[in-house]
This record gives sequence, structure tokens and C-alpha cells, in this order.
Amino acid sequence: MLLMIIQMSAITTAHILLTLILWKYFKDRSISTLAKVIIGLIYGGCSILSTHYGVQYEHMILNVRDLAPLSAGLFFDPVSGIIAGLIGGIERFIAGTYFGIGSYTRVACSLSTCLSGFVAALMNLYIFKSKKPSATYAFFMGAVMEVFHMYVVFITHRADMSMAFYVVRICSVPMIIFCGLGLALSSIVIRIYAGEWSNPFRKVSDEEIKVSQKFSYWLFIVTAAVVLMTFLFSFGVQTQSAVQSARIDLVTSCHDIRDTYESLRAENDDIGALNFHIGDGGSFNVIQESGDIVAGTHQGEMLTKEQVDFLNSQLGTDYFVADFISTEQSMCYAEKLDDMEILLVQLPMSEVYESRDAGAYETIFADIMMFAVIYVLISILVQGIVVNNLEMVNESLNKITNGNLDETVSVYNSSEFASLSNDINQTVDVLKGYIDAAEKRIAQELEFARTIQDSALPKNFKFARDDFEIFATMDPAKEVGGDFYDFFFVAPSKLAMVIADVSGKGIPASLFMMQSKTAIRTLAEGGGQPGEVLSRANNELCEANGADMFVTVWLGIIDLETGAMKCANAGHEYPVIRRANGQYELFKDKHSPAVAIMEDIKFKEYDLQLSKGDSLFVYTDGIPEAINTAIEQYGTDRMLSALNAHADEDLHSMLPAVRQDLRDFVGEAEQFDDVTMLGFKYM
Repeated sequence: MLLMIIQMSAITTAHILLTLILWKYFKDRSISTLAKVIIGLIYGGCSILSTHYGVQYEHMILNVRDLAPLSAGLFFDPVSGIIAGLIGGIERFIAGTYFGIGSYTRVACSLSTCLSGFVAALMNLYIFKSKKPSATYAFFMGAVMEVFHMYVVFITHRADMSMAFYVVRICSVPMIIFCGLGLALSSIVIRIYAGEWSNPFRKVSDEEIKVSQKFSYWLFIVTAAVVLMTFLFSFGVQTQSAVQSARIDLVTSCHDIRDTYESLRAENDDIGALNFHIGDGGSFNVIQESGDIVAGTHQGEMLTKEQVDFLNSQLGTDYFVADFISTEQSMCYAEKLDDMEILLVQLPMSEVYESRDAGAYETIFADIMMFAVIYVLISILVQGIVVNNLEMVNESLNKITNGNLDETVSVYNSSEFASLSNDINQTVDVLKGYIDAAEKRIAQELEFARTIQDSALPKNFKFARDDFEIFATMDPAKEVGGDFYDFFFVAPSKLAMVIADVSGKGIPASLFMMQSKTAIRTLAEGGGQPGEVLSRANNELCEANGADMFVTVWLGIIDLETGAMKCANAGHEYPVIRRANGQYELFKDKHSPAVAIMEDIKFKEYDLQLSKGDSLFVYTDGIPEAINTAIEQYGTDRMLSALNAHADEDLHSMLPAVRQDLRDFVGEAEQFDDVTMLGFKYM
């Protein structure tokens, strides 16, 4: 047996390696029609080799011929499996019919191999849907096909059940195990190389297990339990029937022998001439009290005194089991012929249970195939009726939860799923109503917030003096923004100008903007230079900055009598200056960190001298960093060009012109940042 196991293991390993090599070659390639045929031919050749180079065991030939078409159909393509099955099956029939190779089982073997290819093709298409089967399913398929193989041996040899039983008893277990293991290990190896292997012993939570897996598991357990209980009951009945039948045969034979014995005694003939057959391998013996066997199968032999005593103790019983004279356990029946002689008839237990064992094999094979068919059919039904519908519902729900509220669940092929679909759709409709109402309420609140924010920005650009002109605009990316501008007098002849950009967008940025604007204005109106104002504002904003926001600020205070200007830049864009009758140019001033990044920062100041006719333009990064549909930035060069193109216009015209140039550049692209600008002209 050990040699058989080694040889079968080697052949199975060769199949696994072939499957792995072919899979690695084709895994990144589409399998063309020609490739499908070639794969089928390769595995068909493997089937032929299995026919001619099987493993000798107990006067039988073992092989894994069905493994080839199963591998081709499951791991590659249905067409390949069918081709391999037909090649292997037809060649097996020819070899058995015309060349005497395994002629006794040629029909069963050829039919099983052909069917293996078709079964693999159907399973690939309708159960696994061109995916690799798990190791469990693979083993199940390989084992079931060999069970079918053995069952067909029985049904094609009804007239010679003894020989059929012998063939099945020798071949069934190793061929079933190695065919199943070959497919299972092929699946495992391929999954490992594909990176799809997961530890089967890893504990999996319920939420990770699919409904189909749970159903398949319990269907397998329940069906297997029913099949096992049915088999055990049938086996028990068959055992009792075999014992009763053997006992009747023994008693009948015993009476026939007794009648002949008495006839020979009456005529004074030699009782040694008694000649009877007890089944195929049974025996009878006439034994004297001394232990001598005077007639029967073992005439001339002798029993020990202990054996004779035991035999006397069993007289009058229905039967007993012992190994008298024969080398194996036998069912025995004994009767007293006269005061000096005992008749013992025996039937080997293997012969007693032969019909039972043959029937048990046939029954369990039939049950396994019935179980496989029922399991597959119910799995298909559950997949089609329940699992596929659940997947459709989940697919729609995923779209809904991802924000597509126009998606509808449309599974109406049963009352339960129709009710579920309607309930989900009604829930979504109600949700859409709530969302619409909430959006309207939020839109109203945002509009109100925008109005408040807009009102906080100075809109009066006309002053009762003619020594300067000022104008500013703010266009938020959302309903409310984080940019702001401001201008105000800190002394009768000193004007402060501020432009700032808060990190972030929306409501949080607008709230921090209001806080920043108020702090800077209050501190600037209290007196102090720009650097000092920003330092004190920085500390105030850091204290209440739970959201870790910051603001870039440019602050300038100009003395309108002299044109002297004190400025501070806290991480903001460079200002743009135009000297009288000149061009707008960037002024690369000194930068300090943004406000509210950390406490106790000293902000750098610098001086700027403006003369009559000079202009100043400050802005936020929403202008140079604006992007069009080609993912191109507007940039400071385009901004300067737009400024210079309208340099001679008043600020009320120039700033809207720059904004329009920016809008033309951006086109259909979404505005992602606030656009704020402030212009000042010293006159």
C-alpha cells in the first residue's frame, strides 16, 4: 500500500505542477480559441497517459484520469475541459475494446472521463462563473466524479456483482481521495500564486460571511447528516438481512447433510463420501468427541479438546462466530448427529456480508451523487432567487448611500423583494424630502450669513476729501468666505488699509474672519504701528483658536498729508505698486508668519513712500492661483497685464475689469477660492 500511495502521490503532483505552469503562463493573457484547444489537447494527453501508465495495486490499475478534464474545465476554460474529457474518454473506450486495457471497466471509465469535462464546464459557467473554485469545492468535485465512476461500475455489471464489488472495493478509496486532493491542491497553489489565499482557520466575524456561504454550509451539514443517517439505517437493515439469510442457509445445509448422513449410516455406507458445498467458501465437518474429523471439508484433521468442549457448549444456539479450522472468522452452526459425532457447518463472515458490502457501496455512492445533485441545484436556486436579488438590492443601496438619491431599487420577482424594494424607495423619497427642506433652510441661513458678512465689509468708497481714491471687491467661493478687506481712519489724516485671507472656506472661515477683522480694526484704532497691531491681534486670536486656523494679513497705514506709509505683511501676497504714469509692478516686501500660528510673534514692518498719482493694489491668492479647465493658473503676470491694460481708468472701473479678465480665463472651471482685491490711489 505504501508504494501505491507514493506512486499515486507522484502522479497527482505532476498534474498539479502542470496546472500551475499553464496557469502562470496564461494568467496575464487572454485565452484565445487556439489556446483553449491546445489546453484541451494537453490535458487530453494526460488522461491518455493515465490510462496506459496507471498504478498496479491488488491486481487492479489505479489512475487519476478524470483529474485532467476537471482541471482543464475548472481552472482554464469550459471548452478545454470538454475537449480533454472527450479525448480521454474516447481513447479509454478504444483501449479497452480493441487492446484489452482494462476492458472490464471500459464503459464506466470512458463515460466518467467524458462526463468530467462536461461537468467541469457547467460548473465553471453556472456555479463558479469563471472564477477559481475554493479548495473545498474542488475536492468535492473531484471526489464526486470518482464516486460516479465507481457507481457506473456497479450498474454496468449487474450480472457479475462479485467482481464489480471487488473492483470497487480496491479502487474506490484511493482514486476518490487522490482525484479530490489533486483538484483541491491545484486550487490552493493557484490561489497562493494569485495572492488570493487566505488562512481557512482564521476566525471570521459574522458580518464578513456571505449569506450564500452560510446557506451552503448549513445545507451541506443538514443534507450530509440526512444522507448519513439514511445510509446507517439501510446498512443496519442490510446487516440483519445478511445474517438472517446466512443463518437460514447454514441451517438448511445442515439439515441436508444430516439427512444424507443418516441415509449413509442406515445403509452402512462410508460417511467419508459426504460431499456438500456451503456457499462459495464455506465448509462442513463431521467431528467425533475425540476431535477427529471423519468427514467433510477438512476430513482427516483433528480438533483440540478445548475446541471440542467449546463446540459442545454452542449446541442449541442459533449460530456463533469462530475461526474453527478455517483461517478467518466464520459464522458457524452445529448440531448433534448422535452421541459420538457433531456436524459443524461454517460460512466465512466476508461471504456473509459480501452482498451487504456491495449494496452498501452502491447505496453510499448513489446517496453521494444524489446529495451532490441536490446540493448544486439548491445552491443554484438560492443563488438565483435570493443571493442575486440581495446583491441587486445592495448594489442600489450602495449607490444611494454614496449620494445618488435618484437610484431606485427594482427587484420585483417575489412579494418579499417587491415589498423590500418599495419600502427602500419610499424611505429614500422621504429622505429626499427632508434633505430638500434642510438644503432650503441651510441656503436661507447661508444667505443670511452672507448678507451679514457682506454688511461687515465697508461699502462706502466716497469720502469728503480729494486726496485719495479707494475701491474694493470680495467674491466668495461659497456663500460665505474667509477673505476680507477693510479701511478706516486711525487719525484724522491717517488711513489704515487691510486685506486678509483666512485658511479654510465656508462658515468656519467666515466666523474666524469676523473675529480677525474685529481684532485688527479695534487694535489699529487704538493706536500703534502695523507690526504692533498684528502682534497683539495674533495673541488674541491664538487664545480662542480651537480650530487651529490662521489668517494671512497685509496691513498698511498711510499718512495722507505726506504719503508716508507703514506696512506689515503676515504671510500675504506681495502688494502691487504703480508709480505715477508708470506700470503696475510687484513690490516684494518683507514677510512675517501668518497671524494665529503661534503666540508672541514679532511682525516685521517696512516703510513705503507714495507720491501724488501713485497707486497701490493688494489682493488675495484667489486671483493668481485661479485655475482654468486646462489646469493652468492665472498667475501674477496675467494679473499685472490686466491691471496695466486698465491702469488709466478709475478704480471703480479697473477692479471689475480685472475680475472679468479672471472670469474669462477661468471659464467653466469651478471657483475654489475667494477672490478679494483692494485698490488705492494717492492723489
